[in-house]
Amino acid sequence: MTHIPSDARLNQLRSWLENVAGPYRLNVASLAPASADASFRRYFRLESDSAFGKTLIAVDAPPPEKCREFVQVAGLLEAANVHVPKVLETDFDAGFMLLTDLGTTTYMSVLDEKNARPMMRAAIDTLIRFQQTAREGVLPPFDEAFLRREMELMPEWFIGRHLDREVTADERKTLNATFTLLVQSALAQPQTFMLRDFMPRNLMVCEPNPGVLDFQDAVYGPITYDMASLMRDAFISWEEEFQLDCVAYYWGRAKKAGLPVDEDFGEFYRQLEWMGLQRHIKVLGLFARIHYRDGKPRYLADLPRFIGYARKVAERYAPLWPFARLLDSLEGRAVDVGYTF
Repeated sequence: MTHIPSDARLNQLRSWLENVAGPYRLNVASLAPASADASFRRYFRLESDSAFGKTLIAVDAPPPEKCREFVQVAGLLEAANVHVPKVLETDFDAGFMLLTDLGTTTYMSVLDEKNARPMMRAAIDTLIRFQQTAREGVLPPFDEAFLRREMELMPEWFIGRHLDREVTADERKTLNATFTLLVQSALAQPQTFMLRDFMPRNLMVCEPNPGVLDFQDAVYGPITYDMASLMRDAFISWEEEFQLDCVAYYWGRAKKAGLPVDEDFGEFYRQLEWMGLQRHIKVLGLFARIHYRDGKPRYLADLPRFIGYARKVAERYAPLWPFARLLDSLEGRAVDVGYTF
């Protein structure tokens, strides 16, 4: 689908805001960029003189961006007592929304060694509340086709386009075997509500804390996924000791909350690591696609972080060693003599 040029979209958004401005006493002239993301969605902040706050957020989400899904998932999160923006006005056909403003302070902007533990625990408690409300048939399933479609971004966009090389027959065999292992592990886990982008950049410091953003892509999928995305983030890396502390906190709290996490912590951690690897494989392809297809080059700088995540997991588990060797080959590294078959 061809997207309307941004200047025309912005004029349409201003006109729509003028039409809905009354109850919110909007100052449409104050409209200014608030943030942008990897999709075609854009966010603007504007002044308001209403009970909903002194500023509100206008969303420009050109169809087929997911406004209806945003509203649906916002309702599910609210029902779970999770702090999310309140949806004030929508035009689904045009792709416009007016939301309450959760402020400008992201987790990402303030996390440090002193506050990381309490802040991440607050995020984990929030995730558990949402997972406790999960039921099948409400959100799209994160099924085998979905999992494989995501991972296929890597050979197409990271290897084929970014590295500019053909995937050999042996490499394709390794990819197929690895993808099958990761799909089997994911589908064998208990399934729950899954936000998909539950990470510090999408968590806001506010009251009650945290506020949660960017949840329109939520699905019904593996219980470890959101913890994997929280701890193995695109934009921040944690020492493994801290990761283990957070995962152990989640595991203990989730069990007390009645969530069906594996009784064996070692197995749970293995599930989380393999789930994280599925995400890392996807992101290698996704970030390359965002650069080459969508013209947003800043995401390329984070590819080495994800290669590092992927290698660490693949080197830790013998069934994934062939994939570790493939990563070595793609980066031109000598194959580690420790790998034996």
